[in-house]
This record gives sequence, structure tokens and C-alpha cells, in this order.
Amino acid sequence: MDKLVIVGGKALEGETRISGAKNATLPILAACLLAEGPSLVRNVPHLHDVTTSIELLSGMGVRVTLADGMGLEVDAGAVDNVHAPYDLVKTMRASILVLGPLVARFGRADVSLPGGCAIGSRPVNLHIDGLAAMGADIRVENGYIRASAGRLKGARIVLETVTVTGTENLMMAATLAEGTTVIENAAREPEVVDLACFLNRMGARVQGAGTDTLVIEGVKRLHGTEYEVMPDRIETGTYLIAGAITGGLITLKNIRQGTLDAVLAKLQEAGAQIRCADNMITLDMRGRRPRAVDVRTAPYPAFPTDMQAQFMALNAIAEGTATMVETVFENRYMHVQEMERMGADIRVQGNVAVVHGVERLTGAPVMATDLRASAGLVLGALVAEGETEVDRIYHIDRGYECIEEKLGQLGACIRRIPQ
Repeated sequence: MDKLVIVGGKALEGETRISGAKNATLPILAACLLAEGPSLVRNVPHLHDVTTSIELLSGMGVRVTLADGMGLEVDAGAVDNVHAPYDLVKTMRASILVLGPLVARFGRADVSLPGGCAIGSRPVNLHIDGLAAMGADIRVENGYIRASAGRLKGARIVLETVTVTGTENLMMAATLAEGTTVIENAAREPEVVDLACFLNRMGARVQGAGTDTLVIEGVKRLHGTEYEVMPDRIETGTYLIAGAITGGLITLKNIRQGTLDAVLAKLQEAGAQIRCADNMITLDMRGRRPRAVDVRTAPYPAFPTDMQAQFMALNAIAEGTATMVETVFENRYMHVQEMERMGADIRVQGNVAVVHGVERLTGAPVMATDLRASAGLVLGALVAEGETEVDRIYHIDRGYECIEEKLGQLGACIRRIPQ
């Protein structure tokens, strides 16, 4: 199991490029199951979760081939298996996204109940109930979701809670349903919008993406297309904090500013100077210690839960005291104990964390517990005095492409040690 060794205390300077969004790539790859011809998907990040998704699709008979370095050609014309096995699905929750496309196009699916990061309960009942409302016969037995249907029927679906993967699964299924499907209380995340744009490029009729009501008029078939995945807003925010926490000056290329409003507002509140132009963003924190900022996570367009751990690292060395409230997942403070090993002063009660900023952190051996927690630990290590070892970094490889190379481009002293 690899680990990262980081010597902190160096202000980051320079520029690097943001990769394609993991949370847009995974549903887009699943959506390729809906098309009768091949699709070319560009700006695909090289991540462990993407590799898992390719293995999952390949096992179903989907032909996935590399194209021009950062693209994949995905052809689901010869699918001969609708089984998504436990061994793959247990490692990546997004595997559940094949359920809707399989039922919609092939009339059946046999998908293991998913796994992924242990950050709290994310039930799949909303996926199941929505598909049942469209006419699917679904049973959950022996750890698998077993679904069958003729052609799905359009339906009005009101989601009990906002769910990104639930919205995406039902939206994909509805594209081939007979009639019109309305999904209310839908997720508004930019990655949901990116998926809707991809579906429409394949011939789907999806309206309302980016609002809480989606209207999908079903069509009989979808065709392949070419598409470029949006930049990763969470990776962008993580590197911006890397610049801010170290008192640096960094420029990030291939960004989409409009997806970052809540994060940029908090960085400016912390004292960062930010300039945006032509799909680039520059953060200047030279000569300034961050100010503590209160954070409350909530579904988009509010502050993202996937940036909570990173801002906790920033608040750990900020001037003042910050209150952080996690409203999305009930088990997302597992990084607190590891940050405390580095000298952070954090008190947790329920879903509230109070962070008292300290003047310095110190290097220590720490262990990553989930994807975004590991990013928070790396950020803390960048500013800590001495050497920090971050273990179990397979978590970070699920969502950050070549993190040691990109931070190295910005001047960080970081290396990967194979074990």
C-alpha cells in the first residue's frame, strides 16, 4: 500500500492543470450503456475509480478503448451480461449508476448493493422506488438488486431527499422510457448538468438540469456522440486551499468558475485574493495567515460536503475560531483524530466541529480514512513543520489524478513511496 511523504512549510507557487471531474465521468461512462453506437468521451481523469468503472463495463461486454491520450471510446453495442458483481461494486458506490441504464435499455439488471467511502449512510431505496414507479419489478436479495421490466413508463417521482446518484440513475432510465418523467427535488450539482448535456447530445430530451425539477421526454433509442467532461470543481477547490494554507501564489488551468461560487466566497472570506480569466484562476495568499471561516455543508449550490475536510485543514492553522457543520453525511469527521495528531485543536459534538486555529502544525504519521479526508491530511501536511507520512492513500487515488506530481509542480516537497 503506497504512502505519501510530505515535508511541509513551503509556500506553493506556480501553475498546474485541473483534470476532468470524477463525479461527472463515472455517470457519463454508465450512460454509454444507453447508446446503440460508440461514444468518445474526452478529458477523462486517470483515477482508480475510473479504472474500476471500465472493468465493470468491460465485464458486461462493453468495448472500452483508449483514444488520443485523455479520451475513451465506449461501445455498448455488444453487451451480453447485465451482472455487476460485488467484487467491483463494493469498492465504488458509483457502480450503482449502471442500474438505471441496464433496466432501461436491456430490460433487466443484476447489480450488487454498493460500497465506497465509509462516510455515512447513503441508501439506495430512492433509486429502487423511482425505478419501480416507472414500472420495473425489483427485488433485493442475497446482496443484489435484481430488476426486470419491459419498456419503462414515464412517471412523476418526488425524491424524499436530494440525492445526486439517485437523480442521475432515474434521469438515465427515463431517457428511454415511454412518455414523460418528472423528477422533483432533483439534485442540482454541476455534474448532474454535465450528465444531462451528454444525454442530450446522444439524442435524449432532458430539460431543467440545474434546477430542482427535471422533465425527461422518453425516446426510443439513443446514439453515440463525442463529449468533453467538465473540469473537477473539488480538485480545483483542493488545490486552491493548498495555495491558501501555505501562503502561496498559484494558478490553475482548465477550471470552470461558475461551479465554485460557494468555495471561492469562503476563500475570499479567509483573506485570499482571487482572479479569474479564460478558464484560469489565480489565488494569492502571500504574506497573510488565513482567517477562520465558518462552514455549513449542504447540497449544491451551497457549500459542498466534499470540501469540508479541506477547509478544516485551513481552519486548523487560521487566525481565530471556526464552527463547521456537516449536514450531508453523519460520519464525515473521521479525519479529526488524525489532524489532532498533527497538533490541530478541534472539538466535535454531533455534526458540529469547532476548530481553534493554532499557529503551527507538526509533522506526524497519519492514516487516510476516506477520499476527501485524505486530501485534508495532505493539506495539513503541506503547512506542518517537519515530515508527515500519509498512509492508505489508495483513498486519494480514487479521486485525485497524480496528486504528488501536481503539488510538486507547485513546489511542494512530496513523494510517493511504494510499499
